[in-house]
Amino acid sequence: MEIAFLLFVVTVLWLVLRARYQAQRIVFLGQHLAGLQVERHMETLTQGYLRAIREQDAVRQEQIWPTFEPSERGVAGQVQRLAEAVGQAPDALTRMGKWALCVPYVERFMYSSTLDFKRLLQIHASGIRAAVANEQGLPAKERAYQLSAELFLLQHSCHWFCKSRTIADARLVARHNVNREKVLTAVSPATRAAYQQWLQS
Repeated sequence: MEIAFLLFVVTVLWLVLRARYQAQRIVFLGQHLAGLQVERHMETLTQGYLRAIREQDAVRQEQIWPTFEPSERGVAGQVQRLAEAVGQAPDALTRMGKWALCVPYVERFMYSSTLDFKRLLQIHASGIRAAVANEQGLPAKERAYQLSAELFLLQHSCHWFCKSRTIADARLVARHNVNREKVLTAVSPATRAAYQQWLQS
């Protein structure tokens, strides 16, 4: 009975600690996103791309693609600004656990088991910028597919940083009906290679 009670107390304390830790991370990222319109641009592009892809009239479809250029440039510039702003923060605030579950304050006692969120945002900013510039010379549909994947991976990373990799995986499936592995196959080779190298850092 005493053991069961002790486990109950430890579990409650851990849940409270985890909630406080995650709340601090949400506030930190929220402060850096304040004034930016990353989410709005992402929604405009992902929904707009779907409408364009479903357009049956080829001529009309070709007319639709250029209308996304302001949002594409906007999201590329604002993700770059986000990466630069977070890049100025202390390492103690920007490390994230490698594990699937959230371990509160892991960066304080197991630094080697953490990853650099600052570096991850730089990877995303570079990948999104390259996709917007269409450095690979992809056709419009393929470019839209790649840029969408770059944005989905960014969103996954933000959820991972704020909550946990498990929650980020679940939200990716719930919101976009796609898992992280499939997203990684759809981003640019450069983003994929940099992301996988980051995972091993």
